[in-house]
Parts: sequence; structure tokens; C-alpha cells
Amino acid sequence: MSESKRLAAEKAIEYVEDGMIVGVGTGSTVAYFIDALGRIGDRIKGAVSSSEQSTERLRGRGIEVLDLNATGPLSLYIDGADECDPHKRLIKGGGAALTREKIIAEASEKFVCIVDPSKRVDVLGRFPLPIEVIPMARSLVAREILALTGGQPVWRQGADGAPVVTDNGNWVLDIHNLSITDPVGLEQALNPIPGVVCVGLFARRPADVVIVGAEPPQVL
Repeated sequence: MSESKRLAAEKAIEYVEDGMIVGVGTGSTVAYFIDALGRIGDRIKGAVSSSEQSTERLRGRGIEVLDLNATGPLSLYIDGADECDPHKRLIKGGGAALTREKIIAEASEKFVCIVDPSKRVDVLGRFPLPIEVIPMARSLVAREILALTGGQPVWRQGADGAPVVTDNGNWVLDIHNLSITDPVGLEQALNPIPGVVCVGLFARRPADVVIVGAEPPQVL
């Protein structure tokens, strides 16, 4: 599987143009992209990062990390996904970076998603849907989501039993047992629940291009 991730990441480098500021996501597939980006780091102006994890890796490869407020709109965003449907709509947030990832995706002209073949599904929902929530609203949001969707909210905790804390200081609910036939509608229904910071559905703003790691890589 790691070879599939590497192949997708290497293909994504073809979308990077000289002088760009590149939006960079988070996760194991993106790590391969950051490594490849480091080899051409002298050709770009820098990167906007979606997580502290990616920021550390980018700086370790000699790439300057810039603030989105200072850069303005981006031409290109590269990120992975936990699931991808035939319409390039995604579930993201397995790495708990969904809020910053969604912000950068919204700010970018082109969103290129890099995945291994296992991430392709006909209907989203096999992977639990992450929801970033304000800590005090965890139970409220869980009850609202259960009533709205019938899905089972599970508070994401680490191996030590402590809550997983996002880079924004929030918690994550993972919603199990969903079959998401209307991703845009569900995203719009979940967003207004008080306490919801971000929904891990990238449906209203899906990927523009999906690269599936294979030999040769598939571009969808």
C-alpha cells in the first residue's frame, strides 16, 4: 500500500509549477508528497500547511511555511482522503486536521487529491465521518447527529484514553454506520449544529482531480 501512496504523490508533483505557493494537506500519502516537493523546493515560493505535523515535515525538507492570511488565494492544494466517491466527493479527517484542510481547499483554485486504491468507494460512509467539535458541545453535538442521521457518534480517544485534541484545541467525534447518498445535503445539515467546528465531508467543495496510486497512476 505504501508503494501506491508514493506513486500517487509523485504524480501530483506534475501539478506544481515554478513560483507557486502550494497548499499541503496531512497524512501518510501527503508525507510522500512533501518528500517529493522537497526535491524541487528551490522552484517554489513556499507552502501553506494544514497541520503542525505537515509544517514540521515541510520545514525539515527546507520548504518555507507561509500563513494563508498573508498569501491570499492559492493555485494548488494537494491532500489525501479517507474515502473518495465517483464524483470526487471525500471523507477526510482521519488525521484530525479536517478544519485547516477544508479552509485551504476552499482557498485553492485546484484541489488535487492523492489516494491509494483502497480509498475508492461507491458510497461514502464506510469510513467513520469525523466531526471537529468544541469540547463543551461534544455531548450536545452527538445527540443532535444521532437524531438527524441515525449514525453512531464515538468520541475519538487515544490509546491512553485521553481525548484526541486537534491543532485548534478541539475534540473529534467519529460517526459510524452511515451510508451517505447525499453528501452535499448532509454536509449542509450538519454544519449549523451549535458546537460543530467542521464536518469531514468535502462535498460542497470536492476534489478537482483525484490521483489513484497504481502503475501507472490513474488520474480521475
